[in-house]
Amino acid sequence: MLSYSARSFTKSFKGKHFLHAADSVNFGSTILLVLAIGLALAFEFVNGFHDTANAVATVIYTHSLKPVVAVVWSGLCNLTGVLASNGAVAFSIVALLPVELVLNVGSGAGFAMVFSLLLSAIIWNLGTWYLGLPASSSHTLVGSIMGVGLANSMLAPGHVFGEGVNWAKAGDVFSSLIVSPIVGFVGAGLLLLLAKALIRRPELFRPPEKEQPPPSWIRGLLILTCTGVSYFHGSNDGQKGMGLLVLILVGILPGSYALNPSTKQEDIQKIVAMAQQAGPIFERHRDQSGNVTGQISTGDLSDFLKTKSTATPRTYDAASGKNQDIIKELSNRSSYAGLSVEEKRRFRSDIYLMSESINKLVKTKKITDANEVKVLAQYSSALSKETKYIPDWVKIAVACALGFGTMVGWKRIVVTVGERIGKEHLNYGQGASAEVIAMTTIGLADRFGLPVSTTHVLSSGIAGTMAANRSGLQAETLRNILLAWVLTLPVCVLLGAGLFSASFYVIFHILGVR
Repeated sequence: MLSYSARSFTKSFKGKHFLHAADSVNFGSTILLVLAIGLALAFEFVNGFHDTANAVATVIYTHSLKPVVAVVWSGLCNLTGVLASNGAVAFSIVALLPVELVLNVGSGAGFAMVFSLLLSAIIWNLGTWYLGLPASSSHTLVGSIMGVGLANSMLAPGHVFGEGVNWAKAGDVFSSLIVSPIVGFVGAGLLLLLAKALIRRPELFRPPEKEQPPPSWIRGLLILTCTGVSYFHGSNDGQKGMGLLVLILVGILPGSYALNPSTKQEDIQKIVAMAQQAGPIFERHRDQSGNVTGQISTGDLSDFLKTKSTATPRTYDAASGKNQDIIKELSNRSSYAGLSVEEKRRFRSDIYLMSESINKLVKTKKITDANEVKVLAQYSSALSKETKYIPDWVKIAVACALGFGTMVGWKRIVVTVGERIGKEHLNYGQGASAEVIAMTTIGLADRFGLPVSTTHVLSSGIAGTMAANRSGLQAETLRNILLAWVLTLPVCVLLGAGLFSASFYVIFHILGVR
């Protein structure tokens, strides 16, 4: 019966391009696939009612929209934002993961990584939601990833504690997460003061009267800003689950998802041409000690991508050798159809290592010549498209999970944002100012592939308008929000590390996945 279930599961999806014919899905892999996809979508569902409640707080508390209408509209806007996203944020999150776990996501350690970071993020999000605290899903996920990386560096033999975390990328992410609430507070406060100086319509700066909706022009403004925040929340936060979901698919179904199935012959020829242009650059920097190819090259580049590693002449040897491997693999090839599952898995690793090594060489100024940097950047970008892609059905699934999540469970956070930040009722101008700054900040972050917290940007924006309007701030609420902000990272690091160890044991010893 068990094997029949696995065969039925496989058969049901092959005709829908979900599975490659060569993908082998046994019962254990089927269970892992269903659980992992379920967890990824559950994370986005929780993210929906946890974070997007901030977007609807203003239209609900200014009576611009009825609660049911507001959350349904916000959910649809979230869904649209996810579908329109470019995937940059998704792979910024993936870049935080330890290199060896990304390369071997189909191993027991890879599955343990995915399960533990998603579970810890869901647990913390549900806990803060239950207490009505606006906490950051971005912080939650980053903390969980750090916990997994630290635990992996302790458990894996030969590793140095701390090198399992991509600290450079973590620094970029933390900068965006720390700066964005400050931008929200200051920007929303200044925008409210500017609006008061330029818009001579006193009704815009009055609180709502009982259950009466605002004038139609104000109502339209607030619905527009709610739409913008919801859309950009979807385009940014929705990507965090997409990147992890793609990793899950690569680990369990490499024949279908290891390499971009939409790649055309001209794309492959373009990569070969760029690789041939990049070859002399690596040759100029290497020590000419001999070619380094195959597994030796893979090991050297994996070591180079660890946080504390720096480029050596051998790094350029390895890059040159890996580049030759890519040229050899792709020359005279029109598609990836002729590659076996194992060849696709290996070639994905080659492309990932080559692209990330180029990015690190350029970022650390090991290659500074402008022409060389340009050639390598174009080459890296072309390689990235082969592994950093989001299947359409993944976008749709995440969009639906986030959108449906927005439509339930929103009230706890809405009450905090709408009633407990300022001492006075939120007025129309304050709500509009906070949301304009939030949607602008999130939109810019999305453009540069940086994850930001909708929760922190919007709640800090409302606090900024309360301060600018001299409406007063409720110290207890702000203290609780700040406490949640401070505790999110260490708690999720501990949760991620603990669950990684537990998941590793279950997957290895109970399900028998190696």
